[in-house]
Amino acid sequence: MHQIRSLVITDTKGDPDCLVLVIADVTERFAAEARFERTFNANPAPAFICRQSDQLLVKVNQGFLDMMGYARDDVFGRSIDDMDLLAEAKDPETTRERVAEGKTIPQTETVLPLPAGGRKLVIMAGQPIEVGEEACMLFTFADLDAREKAESALRQSEQRFAKAFQLSPVPTALMKVDGQAFVNINDAFAGQFGYAEAELIGRSPRDMKLWAQPESRHRFEAGIVESGHVHKLEACLTCKNGNDLDCIVSAETVTIADQLCVLTTFLDITDRKRTERELVQAIDAVMTDASWLSKGIMEKLAALRRPSNTPIEIPAAKLTARESEVLGLICHGVSDAAISKRLSLSSNTVRNHVSALYRKLGVHRRSEAVIWGREHGYISKK
Repeated sequence: MHQIRSLVITDTKGDPDCLVLVIADVTERFAAEARFERTFNANPAPAFICRQSDQLLVKVNQGFLDMMGYARDDVFGRSIDDMDLLAEAKDPETTRERVAEGKTIPQTETVLPLPAGGRKLVIMAGQPIEVGEEACMLFTFADLDAREKAESALRQSEQRFAKAFQLSPVPTALMKVDGQAFVNINDAFAGQFGYAEAELIGRSPRDMKLWAQPESRHRFEAGIVESGHVHKLEACLTCKNGNDLDCIVSAETVTIADQLCVLTTFLDITDRKRTERELVQAIDAVMTDASWLSKGIMEKLAALRRPSNTPIEIPAAKLTARESEVLGLICHGVSDAAISKRLSLSSNTVRNHVSALYRKLGVHRRSEAVIWGREHGYISKK
């Protein structure tokens, strides 16, 4: 590819005498322009090129057409002002002056009017370039609609979270992961523990001596560090007035306003725990002399006595024949006095056998011995 320029040289009379041809190899420049053309058209980022002199669009890529909803024939021959592309820039007059002077336009947020109606939020930037030895401006755009929609959805989500947080009947607190300082509490938390929000914000449960038992606090903090959550931790917590509450504490790490926090709930089970303790005490009182109870009732009472659904883990014990015999009678609800009479043993001897059983089985109550015996087949022995 060559560029040819000519010059006519005249003689002294002014008549043409010679023709001078200046031939320059411009292959490399045309190859570069071809590469730019391919890159410009293939670039997914919306862009167009306008002449600096009259600001008419001379090139547009498919990304710009898709973003705006124009057909290619709709834009050629039109200027930036015709399409109102700078009307809502931060400083439209200064921006137009920079285009006319061929100066760089820094990245700025603006709104572009769409041909079908509506508006498009974008980041716009301009850069002077030469196209075919003509001064032009290259404009590029980044579509911010997706970001704006995501930010709007995030704002709505955080607003819904805030409403649900405050309206929840379960005492709930939001704390920072690092140091666990309180960020927010709901009304249920303030009502249950007696603290106003201003008393807690910026301070941690440790500062407020909220945990009645250090072991529970250690388990809670370890759970957050190791797995990011705590599930149904039974703990005793201290209110502002000094009263202790039995609670089930659950926590999960969440991100609020770009900050990693711990969302923690405190379910008050004080009444339930008190009822359970009273029930266990009543069962223990009944089972101290259960000779009059049937086998079915004994089994139900033993099941109620257990603190959870998990079987008591007691290592296998080596019982003597007499201890096995005594355990079998205990499992059938026979009292110590009746065991003494049936086996022709003194009361002291029976008590010694029962004590030895408790020691070997690792239990402390008759009901726990019954549970162990039932799980190891002694219920069938008489």
